[in-house]
Amino acid sequence: MAAERTLIIFKPDSLQRRIAGRILTRFEDKGLKIAGMKLMQISEELAHEHYAPHKERPFFKPLVSFMTSAPVVVLCLEGSRAIEVCRKMMGATFGFAAEPGTIRGDFGISNQFNLIHGSDSAESAEREIGLFFNEGEILEYAVTDEAWLADES
Repeated sequence: MAAERTLIIFKPDSLQRRIAGRILTRFEDKGLKIAGMKLMQISEELAHEHYAPHKERPFFKPLVSFMTSAPVVVLCLEGSRAIEVCRKMMGATFGFAAEPGTIRGDFGISNQFNLIHGSDSAESAEREIGLFFNEGEILEYAVTDEAWLADES
């Protein structure tokens, strides 16, 4: 299977709690490659565009407020089945329901502050990566362990 890309956001609570590095290590340990990474403050306009599919939901305004309240780390991760792998690693949306061993299960119990966002489909990933990364900010490079991590034979 060809490598796919996904967007991951370490939400403000990840940075405020100083656990972004611990979370990033999990993705690298799993064998995912960082194709793009930046620390940024999400503007209200970008948050509205990113979460547009949820515009009519009651949690939309509080979510936009939360996501624009402090810096975030935005990643484009790449690897075999990257979207599915990242979603499993993140765990259930609400920390109290997330299984131990997942990011949310190990680091959170909150409904509102759930540490991390990950694309839920290839279509979402393409759209989201385009929102957060400009041309030239996603890099193509080889890593020496790729053949060992994703044996597709």
